[in-house]
Amino acid sequence: MEFRNVYEDDRRAEAYAKLDFPGTYYLAYRDLPEIIESSGTGAEAIDFGCGTGRSTRFLETLGFRVTGVDISANMINKARQADPRGDYRLIGEDGLSEFPQNSYDLILSVFTFDNIPTTEKKIAVFQALRSLLRKDGRVVSVVSTPEIYIHEWASFSTKNFPENRKARSGDQVRIIITDVDDARPVVDIVVSEEDYAAIYRRAGLKVVHNRKPLATGTEPIRWKSETRVAPWAIYVLKK
Repeated sequence: MEFRNVYEDDRRAEAYAKLDFPGTYYLAYRDLPEIIESSGTGAEAIDFGCGTGRSTRFLETLGFRVTGVDISANMINKARQADPRGDYRLIGEDGLSEFPQNSYDLILSVFTFDNIPTTEKKIAVFQALRSLLRKDGRVVSVVSTPEIYIHEWASFSTKNFPENRKARSGDQVRIIITDVDDARPVVDIVVSEEDYAAIYRRAGLKVVHNRKPLATGTEPIRWKSETRVAPWAIYVLKK
């Protein structure tokens, strides 16, 4: 089956634009301020795969000067509507070529690589991101763990897709976001921790830190699997 990025869709963009940091998403962002603060200095940042701008605005609250970039015109339009003063740019076939090399302290990517279909394309994108980093810059990449596609969560459901359990690294998997009105499944690409390690190595990046955040059980959220299974992996990468 040909892979299609489901976020290139106005209905999906409209639903996604309403999301803040509910449920399972909270765990993707909870530790980022501490991780980013401990990863280096400087204030120039790119939010790669910014979507409707949630993660871009998050970085702004941490004091960064941020440019949000995305391949989806629908998502960029929603980001600009929500944040007219923000710097949001639609990128096309030439990708990140418009941005100056060796110029950024931080590149944040939240869930973006779940929707990049092939290993070679992932490597090429990470190589491009690497070229934008200053000497001491960092890439912080938040990705879904393989486990997210086989459990039930506060914000997601996979019970209708038992075939996900047979998926191997690089295969397509489906998941439903229960925090939005659009109940159509999202199609992602599952990638193992071992394969991500190989992708980073081939792209010329080194893993500085890898965290898999769990819920403590004290949060005012009705968790399902989050206290015992990590839905996300946060990688900090350097040149």
